[in-house]
Amino acid sequence: MKHPSSWTEKGKKRLFLALLLAAVGVLILIGWQVGGPILRLAADPEAFRQWIAQRQAGGLLLYGGMVFFQVLFAIIPGEPLEIAGGYAFGALWGTVACLAAATLGSVVVFALVRRFGTRLVEIFFPREKLRRLRFLQSSPRRTFLFFLIFMIPGTPKDLLCYFAGLTDIKPLPFLLICSLGRLPSLVTSTVGGDALGTESYILAAVVFAVTLLVSGAGLLCYRWLCRRHNRAHDQQEAEKGRPPEEK
Repeated sequence: MKHPSSWTEKGKKRLFLALLLAAVGVLILIGWQVGGPILRLAADPEAFRQWIAQRQAGGLLLYGGMVFFQVLFAIIPGEPLEIAGGYAFGALWGTVACLAAATLGSVVVFALVRRFGTRLVEIFFPREKLRRLRFLQSSPRRTFLFFLIFMIPGTPKDLLCYFAGLTDIKPLPFLLICSLGRLPSLVTSTVGGDALGTESYILAAVVFAVTLLVSGAGLLCYRWLCRRHNRAHDQQEAEKGRPPEEK
């Protein structure tokens, strides 16, 4: 007969698996029921502004809740909500509300990943995307690189939030990175949305065109940075594996 403590440990593992599967099911249900309407609402900024205005003071909190949910449920794109925030509240308050909610969502994601590890991250992101960022786990300049990548428009910031929880980066530096690092891309979206709301269509077109170009360049820069550091990481690992006489 097995010792009772072994059954207790097995029971804990089964309970954890059951809770994890239940959490995944709830997230999928929420994403199906809420995520779709959020995107449809944000895709029509005028309807979004009217919907927010009907809720008066609670509108800002509802918008913040949407942004928080988007960061948590990472498969939903954030740009439509950012633009809609600028349209509904103006550039200043749209930026403030979006930044506060996105930062709070990032901190919650960070804490959840620290608790549940890779199993949680792989619910939203394939292993190959995580592998591209593996150099951030061992680089002596990890904090600087996290901040640099966050600051570049067009980089996958939700992926970075989830991946940060897998590293040993401290919570306070991460808080500063995920807040300040979002500002460049967030401001351009809310300014563009504000320009649409005030019918400054030429300004909106210029802002979105520049944002598109910068984001495209930022994405290329992000991929180059990942390839460069991963090559260096692989070379270091190969050096460690060589016999002393071959070095």
